[in-house]
Amino acid sequence: MKYIIAIIQPHKLDEVMAALEKAEIPLMTVSNVLGRGRQKGVTEVYRGAKEAGSLLKKVKLEIAVNEDFLDRAIDAVTKSARTGEVGDGKIFVLDLQDVMRIRTGERGGIAIG
Repeated sequence: MKYIIAIIQPHKLDEVMAALEKAEIPLMTVSNVLGRGRQKGVTEVYRGAKEAGSLLKKVKLEIAVNEDFLDRAIDAVTKSARTGEVGDGKIFVLDLQDVMRIRTGERGGIAIG
């Protein structure tokens, strides 16, 4: 089992969700987050003064998958989130030690869905 954390641009969320649905991976958690990467924020003009914004709006997707869905999930996110510009995001893959469905008590890969 793997736990995927993807940080993407907010305007790509619908496209990424559609790609994951098409890849038969409909289950995820989505959060609005703030962060910065290589672009180190943006400079904005507010009331005539330049202000450097240090954090940008991003979306974080958290997806638990069984091993046989890992490559599909990564491909779906990568292809649908990519613009080719700095700030497209990152994908982190972690080993998932255990999962438990609270309602039924099922554990392991079957609890993922």
